[in-house]
Amino acid sequence: MKTWHDPATRHLLRDAAERAVRYLERLDQRAVAPAPAAVAALERLWEGLPDGPSDPAETLRLLDEVVAPATMAIAGGRFFGFVIGGALPATVAAGWMGAAWDQNAGLWQTTPGVSRLEEVALGWMVDLFGLPPGAGGGFVTGATMANFTALAAARHAVLARAGWNVEADGLYGAPEITVVIGEEAHPTVTKALGLLGLGRRRVVAVPVDAQGRMRPDALPPLAGPAIVCVQVGNVNTGACDPVAEVVERAAPAGAWVHVDGAFGLWARVSPALAGLVAGVERADSWATDAHKWLNVPYDCGLALVRDADALREAMSITAEYLPTETPHRNPSDHTPELSRRARGLEVWTALRTLGRAGVAELVERTCRHARRFAEALSDAGHEVLNEVVLNQVLVSFGDPETTRRVIAAIQQDGTSWCGGTVWQGRTAMRISVCSWATTDEDVEKSLDAMLRLAARERRGGRGGGAVEAERGRA
Repeated sequence: MKTWHDPATRHLLRDAAERAVRYLERLDQRAVAPAPAAVAALERLWEGLPDGPSDPAETLRLLDEVVAPATMAIAGGRFFGFVIGGALPATVAAGWMGAAWDQNAGLWQTTPGVSRLEEVALGWMVDLFGLPPGAGGGFVTGATMANFTALAAARHAVLARAGWNVEADGLYGAPEITVVIGEEAHPTVTKALGLLGLGRRRVVAVPVDAQGRMRPDALPPLAGPAIVCVQVGNVNTGACDPVAEVVERAAPAGAWVHVDGAFGLWARVSPALAGLVAGVERADSWATDAHKWLNVPYDCGLALVRDADALREAMSITAEYLPTETPHRNPSDHTPELSRRARGLEVWTALRTLGRAGVAELVERTCRHARRFAEALSDAGHEVLNEVVLNQVLVSFGDPETTRRVIAAIQQDGTSWCGGTVWQGRTAMRISVCSWATTDEDVEKSLDAMLRLAARERRGGRGGGAVEAERGRA
């Protein structure tokens, strides 16, 4: 049995690091999407479970030679398919260190180092977003669990005010909770509501405007236990619900206002963009992703709650064998998980490395890239469907069939990678700019390919009559 002191172990770790570095260094020279041959080669992984031990160096080589070529180049500068950031070099390095530490970040007594890092990082995030001092929070996998965690605190609080202990007595026989969302709320919100027993279909869906923003004037009358979920950062348009107006209407009824800010909450860090999310500090809870605009490695979501006690009461855990008695903060009292990795490590690293100004510059730079995409595509005669207020661009290349052909051609070409969507009845390509690695050169190179392929596909496709038919259905 080898030990950490064994020369072969040191060589293995160095070999892994060298292979990872070579992978990252070559991202700019490869197509963004994996080649079909690389995907086909994954069949080599279908082998029987080995009867005995294998050489770990050989296992690493298999990963590098078979799996690495079949990856999407998300860490590079030309992946625009989803709102996914790359990973800042400092956070990749910190993640490697964290993997070596192998800390189970649930309890202060067993992992004080990473527990304190997370506590500091949470405080920095509250400060960065300008949220109420003393807000509680926890690191989770992503926006789905961040919404789930914050809404669990909301469920606890609104039912406690009605005299009901939901953690002890469940929802059977509990006072009914009115849940309000926007018609274009992200499905992770409805999924979280379903997991919490509040129902995916029992919600009241409020109409939205032409950019997907909730209309405050259409909010229903609120009485009794109520939760209103708003969104900052529509996944298609980047538009943000008018949170301040929603709070003004919800507060008199004592409704809990939750903000799904998976990426849009980061607008708060930029003086130039903060007006888009005015009033978010008046909400009761917030969900966001650090693996989006903060560009830390997967996975890292964040739930923040104004009433730290509500979050702790909804999430706390104890058992005779667990050393939970401590004057310090136990991370597991603020998240659904007991066992988990120390996600706050990379967040602390990113914030300490970038500082307030660096985070703002990152957000503003990627939004500038998005505006450049919209400007060039529009100038070429393609229809940009949304007001480009953040980092999202929706573009139609004509009728639905032509637009889908252009998207497929762009994905196959490999210069960049964008996804498709249907938004308010219109078929479109969605460009999401979220990575620190995206440069002006990446944008121009991607635009050249997009415009060339769009021109080719439009010449070979139908005319524009179907565009009007599609617009009529919107």
